[in-house]
Amino acid sequence: MSSAGKSYGQRPGTSSATKVSVDSYRGDPLSPRIVRAVGLLLERGKVVAPVDVLVGMGLLDPAKLEDWRRGRVPYLEKVIGCNLTRLSKLLRILQFHAHDLNLVSSTTAYMRWGKGPKQRLRFTKTGDARLEEAYSRHFVWPGKGPFHLPASQRGEVSERSLGAAQQ
Repeated sequence: MSSAGKSYGQRPGTSSATKVSVDSYRGDPLSPRIVRAVGLLLERGKVVAPVDVLVGMGLLDPAKLEDWRRGRVPYLEKVIGCNLTRLSKLLRILQFHAHDLNLVSSTTAYMRWGKGPKQRLRFTKTGDARLEEAYSRHFVWPGKGPFHLPASQRGEVSERSLGAAQQ
């Protein structure tokens, strides 16, 4: 497969049916859950990190996240509660949604917590550079005050959140 045919964050051997684009991501079943998790994070602060979105969606247990941060888990994907194809799609949708909200992306180095030498943590088993970067990319609200969701999206998020909560 040529590099032009690969989509950002897509796993080798995954189906083209799992691809999402900037035009189609809003219709993906994962989108409302991601939108809700991002909204809750922005209500509390100015930074959206993929690991926090995973915790907010219930796909990552906070205790397992702490185990990974302390170096007790070799790579984060090992303790996330969904398959790798879905994770790649989730990261891609998160990137599109953050762009739509005008959040600024910033790559963050995740270092092991605790005593001893500081070591960079791994997100993936393979260490694929593009996926490692996607997990470590934070999205920051550049405004001076708290984030306020545009009025045009407020009702849409509420309706989607309610629909997702009822399922």
